[in-house]
Amino acid sequence: MTLARAPRPIEPVAPGLRRMRLVATGLLVAMAATFLAARHFAPLHPAIGFVRAFAEAAMVGGLADWFAVTALFRHPLGLPIPHTAIIPRNKDRIAGTLAAFLRDNFLTAHVVARRMRGVDVARAAGRWLANPPEANGRIGSGAARLAADMLEALDQERLGGMAKGAIAARLRAIEIAPLLGQALTAAMANDRHLPLLDGMIRWASRTLAANEHLIRDIVHSRAGSVMRWTGLDETLANKIIEGLHKLITEMADDPAHPLRIRAEEGLAQFAQDLQAKPELRAKVEGFKVEMLENQAFQHWIDGLWESSRAALLRLARDPERALGGKLGEALRQFGATLQDDARLADTINRFARRAAVGAASDYGDGIVRLVSDTIRGWDARTVTGRLENAVGRDLQYIRVNGTLVGGLVGVAIHAVDTLL
Repeated sequence: MTLARAPRPIEPVAPGLRRMRLVATGLLVAMAATFLAARHFAPLHPAIGFVRAFAEAAMVGGLADWFAVTALFRHPLGLPIPHTAIIPRNKDRIAGTLAAFLRDNFLTAHVVARRMRGVDVARAAGRWLANPPEANGRIGSGAARLAADMLEALDQERLGGMAKGAIAARLRAIEIAPLLGQALTAAMANDRHLPLLDGMIRWASRTLAANEHLIRDIVHSRAGSVMRWTGLDETLANKIIEGLHKLITEMADDPAHPLRIRAEEGLAQFAQDLQAKPELRAKVEGFKVEMLENQAFQHWIDGLWESSRAALLRLARDPERALGGKLGEALRQFGATLQDDARLADTINRFARRAAVGAASDYGDGIVRLVSDTIRGWDARTVTGRLENAVGRDLQYIRVNGTLVGGLVGVAIHAVDTLL
């Protein structure tokens, strides 16, 4: 036995619409009562004829507009009069028309691109980050709880696997050798490589100090018996160590030292080779692949995802506290930078425009179909109730205006008839 589908609940009438219906209907009833009273007392004074004319024409205007408004949503008095219940009968056509309107005016790539040209996403985000709204409001706290619940409800294994897979896939797709070469070239152009070079020199000094015994052993093992007997091997080893220490100290103190200049030239050549030499780029890519396949790197990716997820949950559960620490300060500084740095803002705005245009191109048809199919899936009562709640209050004003305007026209006609 099949169960009958439960009927959809009738859309509740909005309080504003119900109130305006009562006003419009009450005005029509008042005009009817006025007409009856004026008709009864008409012989008492000629001026009552104007009241009767007003009430009579107002009834006609009010009834005509009541019929027109009612015919949009249902059959007046339940009678199947032709060309009434317009919206329920044309539900599917309305869905198609609305979907076409959305597609042609909002969801095509050129329309989105044109509208996004005037939208300054970067500076708007910068103002929000620099001066964030209160996080403890109803909207803010509700959004934070919703975000936390959604993040906890998602399948962590699948979500984590997707995030880690996306990171690894992105790293595999990037050829890092040219990027490293460009970064090193840019750093050297602005002397940002000097701390690296100084660090290398300090590392060489510490390495030499930690391995002096190896130099002594090498000199002792390769010296002849006479040198060992006379102790000259020890003297020679000390001179070598002393000379190396002196050389490293001079390189550290003198920016124009020849060996330091040669090291900078080597760095510049290495940066160029990273961008131009295929064999070096292949070696760097091979090293990258080995690093990505290393188990230790996989553990690092796991830790990165878990720490990011935990930070997101902390931010969602207590946004005011999270934004009050170093993260909040960093976000506020970034917001100030977005407002002050025109180049960065232009870059972000271009990215936002391209993302919006790409989303419209990729998902616009799907959004249009969703709107159209959703409206087609509603039954006639649902469509009628929602549209009437949306615009019905203004339509009731038409009934009121029709009653009053009809009455004024009736007075004008009666005046002309009286005068002639």
